[in-house]
Amino acid sequence: MKHKYLVILAILCGIVSIPSSQAAVDNSSLQPLSLEEIVTLKKVKSVHMSPNGDAIAYLLTVPRTLYEDDDGDAWVQLHVVDLKGSSRAYFSGQVKVSSVAWSTDGNTLYFVARRDEDAKYPDILKMSLHGGEASVFYVGKTDIKAIYPSPDGATLAFLAVDPKPAVNEELAEKGFKALVYEESRKNTRVWMLNLETGEALAHDLPGSASKLAWAPDGKHYAVALAPTPSVDDGYLARDIFVINTEQVSVRNQLGLVGKLGDFAWSPNGKRIAYIAGENINDPSPGRLYAMSSSGGERRDLVPAYDGQVEDFYWFDKDSIAYSSARGLWTELSRITFLEIEAADEAREIGPILRSIDSLPGQRSVAAVADRPAHPPEVYLLKPGSNPRRLTNSNPFLANRLLGKQEAITYTARDDLKLGAVLIHPTSRRADRRKPLVVFVHGGPEGHRSNGWVSNYSQPGQALAGQGYTVVYPNYRGSTGRGVAFSKLGQHDYAAAEFNDLVDVKDHLVTEGLVDSDHTGISGGSYGGYASMWAASALSEHFAAAVAFVGISNQLSKFGTSDIPQEMFNVHSRAWPWEDWMWMLERSPVFHADKTRTPLLILAGDKDPRVHPSQSMEMYRHVKLRTDTPVRLVFYPGEKHGNKHTAAQFDYALRLDRWMNYYLLGSGDGIPAYEIDHAARMKK
Repeated sequence: MKHKYLVILAILCGIVSIPSSQAAVDNSSLQPLSLEEIVTLKKVKSVHMSPNGDAIAYLLTVPRTLYEDDDGDAWVQLHVVDLKGSSRAYFSGQVKVSSVAWSTDGNTLYFVARRDEDAKYPDILKMSLHGGEASVFYVGKTDIKAIYPSPDGATLAFLAVDPKPAVNEELAEKGFKALVYEESRKNTRVWMLNLETGEALAHDLPGSASKLAWAPDGKHYAVALAPTPSVDDGYLARDIFVINTEQVSVRNQLGLVGKLGDFAWSPNGKRIAYIAGENINDPSPGRLYAMSSSGGERRDLVPAYDGQVEDFYWFDKDSIAYSSARGLWTELSRITFLEIEAADEAREIGPILRSIDSLPGQRSVAAVADRPAHPPEVYLLKPGSNPRRLTNSNPFLANRLLGKQEAITYTARDDLKLGAVLIHPTSRRADRRKPLVVFVHGGPEGHRSNGWVSNYSQPGQALAGQGYTVVYPNYRGSTGRGVAFSKLGQHDYAAAEFNDLVDVKDHLVTEGLVDSDHTGISGGSYGGYASMWAASALSEHFAAAVAFVGISNQLSKFGTSDIPQEMFNVHSRAWPWEDWMWMLERSPVFHADKTRTPLLILAGDKDPRVHPSQSMEMYRHVKLRTDTPVRLVFYPGEKHGNKHTAAQFDYALRLDRWMNYYLLGSGDGIPAYEIDHAARMKK
């Protein structure tokens, strides 16, 4: 295979050295992981390598303590770990850090958080790497989305909307607070904060900003701008603009089309590399490109790659290191700008990489990574060495019995080879039943890698502890296998893509691992759509279904979602008015009368992506047209997925009870609708 540019693969393979707290113990004394433990796991969210490469700042999510803390989403703490694995909390407790950056000299950490818990908006704080108290450097007047120190250390750029006039807040208190749908949103602007004077000035730019990268000389910066703050424009219409810092003028625009991911300048400022979609119909930004920072033709750095590029950094001025998902694994590779034939040597590495961070010239790479045995942690990657885990945020996992997890392949009915992550039960049930739960990812432009896959809405390891087999299939339309594969479901809603879910079940039945008549299915968003479809159009294959923030009516979704353009370009490839009946027939409500599978529907009542009316429609249609058990649960204040710890736990309990009732119990009638949280709180 010939590539236009030389690909040099720096693969970091091997077995992670596990901290001593995870030494082997007698499995007979271990208990399976509980739902509560899955919901309250701590997870590393992001990593930031220091300029001198001897420390890694990282953000750690810490869920609320159930039945003790006030309602809310997880806390986000700032920690720093050295390259030997010695970690220290810098800003912890009941705090929420949303962005962090090192000073140019590596002696100071800037971050966004509330120093005063009663403050209306987060501030920009700074703290010496050598310790001491965090101090407020800039008082926030609105939500600050991200911070970017300039190369000379004199300026801190940040992204935020304009503050609301005080008179508006006074009027709102008197009841004048009407919102004009979509039109009343404000552009996110680029602000420049002088680190000597503390003065912040906004730059007047042609669009709404979402990410910024400084040129090495600080005289320019690149910024991603969308025409409006709408989600649709953020998905499909963002472009990279190069701005003259002093004159605050657009030097050039790169002219991108389709979805945009991360981007960064080369160390000499001559190029800008970025992750983006192949075209406007590409479901996901997963290709790696580079072009002159002054514009010109883009260069596809990994042409015909059958994976998904997910993160990168400039290794030096002529080469880029990037991490990617390929099938059920991840890879770390390096590419240089030389036009000779490349050797195709890519191999998966041990842990599953979620993000990477390093600076040009550094040979150490900070990574967020996980394995089947633990959720995301901080890892250190070095050429020629095994990936080394630096943090152990959940030491209690060493004393839990986890189900064996493996990557499998199966063949769909049309002979397409597909991959899945399989979790085996920790032990067989005394009643000899072999129940299965199929968990369906959303998107459909998502995918599962063979790392940590359990969470509140898909608690595979907790179910394995109860005797379930659990499978997470990468059905057609998933990412991680190239652009062509991710487009296989376009303009073919609910056809072959959802047959793939039946086929993975049939594969496991044939292997003797599960019972055909004790299979449940669940998923969120597009996975919720799949679960509603499975309960109705494919009802004969599933004995229980749980649908979360799912699509029930493709026609009405176009009129109630915040992403109609994205739906058209990368999903339906047709407008409803072009073929009303086709779109209706690909909707679960059309098949609601066929529903024989007990269906639990859950949704956030403030969801702008899949409007809660989608859940209401399916509930009402099944209720009116069948006698099949159906239940609808709304979570107040939640949007497209539950963020609050209590809501996550309540969800996990309801899913668990629904599956147990219909897959392991008598299945007569419908389980009680209450969850006895009062009794749990007393315990």
